[in-house]
Amino acid sequence: MKCIHGFLMPLAALAMTLAVVAWAGPGAHGPNGEHLDQAATPVAGGLARLPDGSVYVPKLAQRRMGLRTQIAPASEASATIQLPARVVADPNASGQIQSMHGGRVEPGPRGLPVAGQTVRQGDILAWVRHHAEPFAWAAQQSQRAELKAARELAEQRLRRLESLEGTVPRKEIDAARIEVQSLAGREQQIVASLEAKEPLRAPVSGVIARTDLKAGQIIEARDVMVEIVDPARLMVEATTPDVTLGARLAGASLLGVEGVKLQLVGAARALRDGVLPLSFRIQASPTATPLALGQPLTLVAALNERRKGIVLPASAIVRSPANEPVVWIKTGVEHFLPQPVQLQSLSATTVLVTQGLAPDNRVLVQGAALVAQIR
Repeated sequence: MKCIHGFLMPLAALAMTLAVVAWAGPGAHGPNGEHLDQAATPVAGGLARLPDGSVYVPKLAQRRMGLRTQIAPASEASATIQLPARVVADPNASGQIQSMHGGRVEPGPRGLPVAGQTVRQGDILAWVRHHAEPFAWAAQQSQRAELKAARELAEQRLRRLESLEGTVPRKEIDAARIEVQSLAGREQQIVASLEAKEPLRAPVSGVIARTDLKAGQIIEARDVMVEIVDPARLMVEATTPDVTLGARLAGASLLGVEGVKLQLVGAARALRDGVLPLSFRIQASPTATPLALGQPLTLVAALNERRKGIVLPASAIVRSPANEPVVWIKTGVEHFLPQPVQLQSLSATTVLVTQGLAPDNRVLVQGAALVAQIR
């Protein structure tokens, strides 16, 4: 029995070695030096997920799916950190419309404004007709009646004096005429106050971002009714608990938003709700994705520090069923193996893989999402 057992052990080891050799092939190694290459194994039915988690994709299917791979060399890139951010208006290119006294809303010369409408500075967007309290209204009406009666008496006296011109001093006629003019002006002011309406003018040129105006609406003083922004001069405000981050920034970009560059305007010197605001000016190309005021974003801030890793296109990263980031490594002519990685975003289109890949791995950079769906 001992002889048989001693003979079977080498046979088992040889069988395992042959099995490994049958699957292994020349090419890439894993991050720990392990062989990842596998010989192409025919699979009936074409696309298939193999028991070890790898995927078999025939060459014809690879061409149909537009799969592209590249060797992932090691390099260095700026360390990055992701910050919550939102789109805010540039205070020098935006404005709000408020009523000073409140009242009833009436349409302007071009009707009431709507969101998205382009306006120019000084345009009248609506009117606010003021309404006094009942007692104040009655007092104004009473004062108007008194001024009207006094004006009529002054006009009668002026006419009598003018009819006696030559027998009465000239200064009495001039005094009576001035009194009539004074009473008429005061009466006009009272009438104007009773029928006063306030114009709501655009403080800047731009596009209406928000409006809450409706015909007949009663508004209070200092209510913000319209917001106007210049879409070409928006800003991004990010927040961080690290008060030293502003001095360590080398650049910034928006995650998932292409064609937008950010220029640091400055970091605040006072915390707001326990975090430090960072202001960035948006420099967007004509083909950039449009941004909306108040839109939540993720800002990728590049630091002055450098980190080693492998730079890949963001399209190479997919999520596993466990929701961890993975890349697909080409281990054979028709085989792809999922490899979990640790990474950090560099920009909207690139990432830095810090762990999980070796420099000689051939990584799938186009079509990874399609391969991940193969079952």
